[in-house]
Amino acid sequence: MGPMRLTVVVLNYNAHRFLPACLASLAEDRASGLARVVVVDNDSGDGSVDWLRSQDVESILLPGNHGFSAGNNAALERVETDYAMLLNPDTEVRPGALAALVDFMDRTPRCGVAGPRLVDPDGARQLSCRSFPSYKTALFNRYSILTRLFPENRHSREYLLSTREATQPMEVDWVSGAALFVRTAAMREVGLLDERFFMYAEDVDWCYRFKQADWEVWYQPGARVMHHIGGSSRTLPLRTMLERHRSMYYFYKKHYSRGVPILDLMIFSGVLLRTLVHLPGAMRGGRT
Repeated sequence: MGPMRLTVVVLNYNAHRFLPACLASLAEDRASGLARVVVVDNDSGDGSVDWLRSQDVESILLPGNHGFSAGNNAALERVETDYAMLLNPDTEVRPGALAALVDFMDRTPRCGVAGPRLVDPDGARQLSCRSFPSYKTALFNRYSILTRLFPENRHSREYLLSTREATQPMEVDWVSGAALFVRTAAMREVGLLDERFFMYAEDVDWCYRFKQADWEVWYQPGARVMHHIGGSSRTLPLRTMLERHRSMYYFYKKHYSRGVPILDLMIFSGVLLRTLVHLPGAMRGGRT
């Protein structure tokens, strides 16, 4: 058994129905000594806490829902292994995936962040690596009407990288926080997740900051993780929708704002309008 190389942080919030399968998929890597697993629970009310207390797994039980960034940071700030991984509880890691990511990071010394290939339960590829958002993203994001009506339009394809069906690792702008691998030394240089993002866009922000610090972000399709999209967020559709749009505007203000009040007002108005458009669906419990 070699030295432990990786700490996997599983942030749970009311995802008890997925959590046992997620942890079971990590059992071999725990047993081999490759990975330490830490479950952080954001004060779930679905039986997750009682179940975790009955399991042989390290856990951090937070007194309240602190959100994605703060919840993960509670474990990340204690990491002592070479690498750390953010992993959603609604995922299952395929055999060999963690070893492949460790090996890739070992061979790519300027890679600060890497993401595996995320797939649906039926094996279909999820669009888990993308370009950084631009002003066009409001019109051509994954759930926009234009993307749904015209999925092959150039602007949506450029943002979602939907035509880049990689079979080999490729450098990208950002990868999904559902399964995000990070070099601990780089994380200490760049800093932890920005806790002003309660949920959504914190992964984009983190990758943006790594890039600003001259670290690379890579997509490694040779490592596979199955992902049930929205395992936790579906329990709070209205809160999810509101936080998604709040994060959009905060990301803009943090990285793109030029300090021109009229332009900031225009962007804010656009985000607000998009929020109002999605509000009825969120109140009905639909996808946002």
